[in-house]
Amino acid sequence: MAQGRRGFVKLLTVAALLGSALSAPAFAQTAVKVTLDWKYQGPTSFFLIALDKGYYKAEGLDVTIDSGQGSAGAVNRVASNAYELGFADVNALIEYNAANADKAIKAVMMVYDFPPFGVYALKSSGITKPQDLVGKTLGAPVFDASYKLFPAFAQKVGIDNAAVPRKNMDPSLREAMLVRKEVDFISGHYFSSVLDLKAQGVKIDDIVAMRYSDFGMDFYGNGLIASPKIIAEKPEAVKGFIRATIKGLKEMIADPKAGITATKKKDPLIDEALEAERLALAIANNIVTPNVKRDGIGGVDMERMKRAIAQVSLAAGLKTPPAPEQVFDAGFLPPAADRKL
Repeated sequence: MAQGRRGFVKLLTVAALLGSALSAPAFAQTAVKVTLDWKYQGPTSFFLIALDKGYYKAEGLDVTIDSGQGSAGAVNRVASNAYELGFADVNALIEYNAANADKAIKAVMMVYDFPPFGVYALKSSGITKPQDLVGKTLGAPVFDASYKLFPAFAQKVGIDNAAVPRKNMDPSLREAMLVRKEVDFISGHYFSSVLDLKAQGVKIDDIVAMRYSDFGMDFYGNGLIASPKIIAEKPEAVKGFIRATIKGLKEMIADPKAGITATKKKDPLIDEALEAERLALAIANNIVTPNVKRDGIGGVDMERMKRAIAQVSLAAGLKTPPAPEQVFDAGFLPPAADRKL
């Protein structure tokens, strides 16, 4: 009798344990915080596609994606471990690593194979070529990537960087000040400044655009950066995040409207037409390049990275530039075949 009672209690215990196991999640999700470099916009909608469609969740990740306030800010957020991952200009990362070699942060996936950097003037200014910039006032926020890299552009095109006066302002005033002729030319991302000028009533044909990449500059643009902490402690989470992100990126390229839908869901106040145009420019000029068509999404040419580091070092006056392998780690990328468009 006692033996039967013990058997019954044992069955109840097993049943309780099974019930508890069935009601719990199949596996724990790894929390990952991601910072963007700027607002929720068309060109970064691939992150939001992957989030919205559950691609991160399928990799066992509980992902939070926050807007940012510039690439330098994104690098600092990751450096402080407030965020595990970030989307930032790799050139801002080069500067950070040069000053913090003992706690360097690495990019683990490139997105803007061709950078969106450039300077822009109105035809009415009489500026038509780089040599016309001498003696003219450059306007931009002090943290703007194109602004910070202008000295390297000046050397490349053979003009005196010191002969170009500067005026700094809030990002929201940049294009308006150009239209009001308070500055002679501005620097900024191509897919932002050109469209913002258009929104100010300037016709596209009246904009003189000098993109750095058109003048032989070897810069890379934005990519995914990872904190040393997540690389050391959760390398599989980094790999899973990249797999899901590449899936979202491929979908955005194939169906840009999906990107705008995901962005609108995150920020209902966006101008859908403007973001669709911005995204189209980014895909055509920065993301789907001849290199990406040939080699696939996410990787870099380390010799080109070496040249880019040299150019950034010139622009920023870096005394001890980081080596390419201190800036980019390809070890978290999926096989090349999985990254082909």
